[in-house]
Amino acid sequence: METIEKSAEILNDLIHINNDRIAGFEHAAKDLEGKDPDLKTLFESFKEESRKNVQELSKAVDQIGGEVETGTSASGTLHRAWLDVKATFSGHDRKSILEECERGEDAIKKAYRDALAYDSGLSPDLKQLLSQQAEGIFSAHDKIKALRDSL
Repeated sequence: METIEKSAEILNDLIHINNDRIAGFEHAAKDLEGKDPDLKTLFESFKEESRKNVQELSKAVDQIGGEVETGTSASGTLHRAWLDVKATFSGHDRKSILEECERGEDAIKKAYRDALAYDSGLSPDLKQLLSQQAEGIFSAHDKIKALRDSL
């Protein structure tokens, strides 16, 4: 029972931060103010990636007998950074938006790393799912960082 509860908690934290990520990229796209269509397209693909992650994570919580939590951050510490990021877009220019997005991506990377830690108690199947999702998250981070570094 304790393993199910711990696993469900970890997966629900990842659901929350993926939902925060979706909201963060929506906010970032709005702050582009009609500029940078390449970034809007990129942000849309990252939002879709997180939507898919949420679906997979929710299914996994159901399969282990846990209760799926929805929404964005309400409590916990793993997923607050994306909310902080979406609240701090200030310059509305390409570089500042990419910098803030990178901060958010750093937070979600940390959440996935923590979830995949050897002592997390997740089953091998769940670790495989999270590893696959983490690959996409880490790749997205690297794309954002490369774009920011190119400015």
